[in-house]
Amino acid sequence: MNNKIKNFFTPAKILAIISIFCAALIAVSFFSDKLVSPLREAVSFVVVPLQRGVNGLGIGVVKGEEKRKTIEELQSYTSELEEKIADLEARNQQLKTDNKELDDLKKLYDMDKSLADYPKVGATIIGISSQNWNESFIIDKGSNDGMEEEMNVISADGLVGIITEVHGNYSKVMTVVSDNSYVTAMDESTKDQCTVKGDISLLDSGKIRLERMKADAGVKDGDKIVTSNISSKYLPGILIGFAGEITEDETGMTKSGYLVPAVDFDHLQNVLVITQKKQVTE
Repeated sequence: MNNKIKNFFTPAKILAIISIFCAALIAVSFFSDKLVSPLREAVSFVVVPLQRGVNGLGIGVVKGEEKRKTIEELQSYTSELEEKIADLEARNQQLKTDNKELDDLKKLYDMDKSLADYPKVGATIIGISSQNWNESFIIDKGSNDGMEEEMNVISADGLVGIITEVHGNYSKVMTVVSDNSYVTAMDESTKDQCTVKGDISLLDSGKIRLERMKADAGVKDGDKIVTSNISSKYLPGILIGFAGEITEDETGMTKSGYLVPAVDFDHLQNVLVITQKKQVTE
């Protein structure tokens, strides 16, 4: 029986039956929708959700691609902005540096005018000659430029120190904060004499020693201390710093205190060398 059925329903016959059935449905649909409506609904029940799923998947893929492109564009734009910001920050820092150098040069120019009677040569600090930058350093001027030992060195703010060694194209400068530095000084307003003694151990506190003032000296906190006219090495009237913490010594015969240097030694770059040396009459 089964063999008879298999022999009867051959592939060709099945295809012919399906073709005749489809043709009949098409013919009937011209006259009535009642027969095809159930089939249409059945197809819609299966096909529509499938179509929606395919559409949703397609939309998701498109949106995902658009989102990926948007993220890549934003990342590229952010990278460009970061590069521009970095460039602007570098330029801003350079402008600040240039302005600082201009300010320093202007102060040097003003100092040059205030000490116009003295011939001067500009120099740049090119190295250090001790373990501490503030104690001594090297400038780019030497005997070839007319430098000599005991020439005074100043900055835009005041006295820096004195030349202690001279070579062909460079010189060594000992600063007023060095332990070996002694400067005969005076109060600019009262003319009371005193001694400014370097003490590198006090540098972190921003001051050095002020000694050998008479008990009746009128030196007060905040007074300007300048080089004295009786100094053997330093030209008179150069600002050294400002007096502070003036107290009477235990003997009651002298006073002492501290001096805040006028020069910012931590950021010193350019100096002026006064080529006229102090002349002392023997």
